[in-house]
Amino acid sequence: QVQLVESGGGLVQTGGSLRLSCAASGRTFSNYDMGWFRQAPGKERDVVATITSSGAATFYADSVKGRFTISRDNAKNTVYLQMNSLKPEDTAVYYCTAKERYRFTYTYWGQGTQVTVSS
Repeated sequence: QVQLVESGGGLVQTGGSLRLSCAASGRTFSNYDMGWFRQAPGKERDVVATITSSGAATFYADSVKGRFTISRDNAKNTVYLQMNSLKPEDTAVYYCTAKERYRFTYTYWGQGTQVTVSS
């Protein structure tokens, strides 16, 4: 089992920045691929960004490419999502997620953190 706790959400104006953090506990963090998903009201939960266990490879949704950066610090058991040039359409609950390297689907989820971008 892996426990995930997000932090860093809040209210920001259009064009502003936020950095989300996700602290993991329970198992060897470096064995897990990590990701950030988001869910806006009335919409499905969608992937935002993912990073492999070593940090060697990342993936970004087209809507956030060039604005968001995912990173991880395996020594601190933490994954980050740096969000720049925020837009109102980025408003959502952001979820941290983890999976063992051999799995295809994300298994462990945090409780979510609200990000609201005002226009």
